[in-house]
Amino acid sequence: MATRRVVIGGGTGFIGRSLGERLLASGYNVINVARMPAANNISWSTLEVSGLPKATCAVVNCAGQQFMDFTKSWTPGFKQNVQNSRIYTTKALAKAINQSQDKPKVFVLITGVGAYEPSESNKYDESSPTTGLDFFSRLVVDWEKAAQVDPPVRLVVIRSGAVLGRWGGMIKNMFVPFYLGVGGRIGTGKQYLPWIHLNDLTRLIQFAIENDNVKGILNGVAPQVITNEEFTKVNL
Repeated sequence: MATRRVVIGGGTGFIGRSLGERLLASGYNVINVARMPAANNISWSTLEVSGLPKATCAVVNCAGQQFMDFTKSWTPGFKQNVQNSRIYTTKALAKAINQSQDKPKVFVLITGVGAYEPSESNKYDESSPTTGLDFFSRLVVDWEKAAQVDPPVRLVVIRSGAVLGRWGGMIKNMFVPFYLGVGGRIGTGKQYLPWIHLNDLTRLIQFAIENDNVKGILNGVAPQVITNEEFTKVNL
């Protein structure tokens, strides 16, 4: 059986680590692009110089500065780091894909439903327009533009909701303020809060890798619609 290698940008993070475990269990060889050295890691500078490892069948980008971090202030510098970390890594992977002689079949990029305007009434699907009016929408527009890959590589963009999992993501970042008694709803609390469980997101990514007919925008969210206030009550 030929080697099935998947390169994961940000493979040591919350989503990337779980995705790597799932793919390894499914018989894939996994290489992480990460800042920290390890047996199955390569650095971003190595990727830039040497390109994709041979026999790469898929590339996934989960990388980016965590923005739901209650220990950080939303300074212009922090917002710039959030933006640069996503756009730089996406461009680096897209460039490596385009320069590869043995191209992978698919590039899967994980962005966010922040592409859509926050609303207490609107419902969105994959064909809904992005506004580019607020920070998150502008970020996602620029982020997705960075994923310019040449045919025949498929591009799949998964706009993920808030990712929930026991050991990380939104739950981990909410634990400290709720433990201290300062967690609560945001504004009116009536805004929709699209969400997805980590296991479902990693399954969706694997589905996108393995199915040749999957391409373009996917909204990675659970079918149940809840509000910020409802979510807060569940976690109190």
